Amino acid sequence: MRRGPGLCPLGPECRTLFDVSSLDGQDSPPSPLVSVIIPAYRTAQYIGETLDSVLAQTFTDYEIVVVNDGSPDTAELERVLAPYRARIRYMAQENRGLAGARNAGIRIALGKLFAFLDADDLWEPDFLASQVDFLRKHPEVDLVYADASIFGNVPEAGRRAMEFSPSAGEVSFERLVTRACTVLVLTVLVRREAVIRAGLFDESLRRVEDADLWLRMVKAGSRLAYQKIVLGRYRRRHGSLSTDGVRMLETYMHVLGKLREMPNLTPAEKQLVTCQYQRELADLRLLRGKQALAEGRIGEALDNLREANAHLRRPKVAAVILALRLFPGLARAVFRLRRRHAPIDPSA
Repeated sequence: MRRGPGLCPLGPECRTLFDVSSLDGQDSPPSPLVSVIIPAYRTAQYIGETLDSVLAQTFTDYEIVVVNDGSPDTAELERVLAPYRARIRYMAQENRGLAGARNAGIRIALGKLFAFLDADDLWEPDFLASQVDFLRKHPEVDLVYADASIFGNVPEAGRRAMEFSPSAGEVSFERLVTRACTVLVLTVLVRREAVIRAGLFDESLRRVEDADLWLRMVKAGSRLAYQKIVLGRYRRRHGSLSTDGVRMLETYMHVLGKLREMPNLTPAEKQLVTCQYQRELADLRLLRGKQALAEGRIGEALDNLREANAHLRRPKVAAVILALRLFPGLARAVFRLRRRHAPIDPSA
């Protein structure tokens, strides 16, 4: 693995924890092919395992950039990182969210390819080898992603992420908007110039900032592809950003709202985005209805479910609405029992 320079170009707020003494005043070694960018926020207990999975890669021409995004567990994080000090580049900044942390890593990264790994997820040992090989064989592709297995104390553990968030057909603007193709960020390998051309991550977004970037990349002319093989391990845990379905949907609707204002959208694309916005709004109302039902707010649940099904027209939702009108207590009890034992959709 290549080592990066000893000085951080972002100024005094950036601290490095890697050893450059072995350079002995010589010129810096060639830049690595891949920069692995790992944001860290409240993940001190997981990041050691994550780094081990990177260091176990069969492909070795990479650097690791860890960005401490104003984490309140900084003391513990830096204690955990100490044994890795010769193998990583480290910087700390005030909290700016995932988008801000990834952008900070991008700005100091040296590689021609970027991989974005959250500090609680893992890679299979052949992740980089397989994804680098794909991009070498397909120079027309700017980004490739893959499948991942789900792990953690959740009902869906042991299953594949693409079971819940499948990708079908060629990755296109339409399939990204409608989520017929869902890019799993922990398995992404992307060319530097494509990310720069699209304008990096939008730091105004605290969720689904990755989906926003992939859409802008496609509109900027990038081509995306995927491999349906498991190359990562996706940790699901309560309290992580990806478990907050309501806020994820709300933010994705904001992304769709941004898309509608893009000047380079065709009339057909604008219509597509508008229709998807209405679909997401219905899904959001459905999710809010489920939450209200689980918490015993029957009137609120009925209102949201009725509004959702006016668009979705699902027989099961209609049956729940009828049951709530006739037998609200029983309907709530049955719903809570089924919800307790049903796997959670990681894409929600």
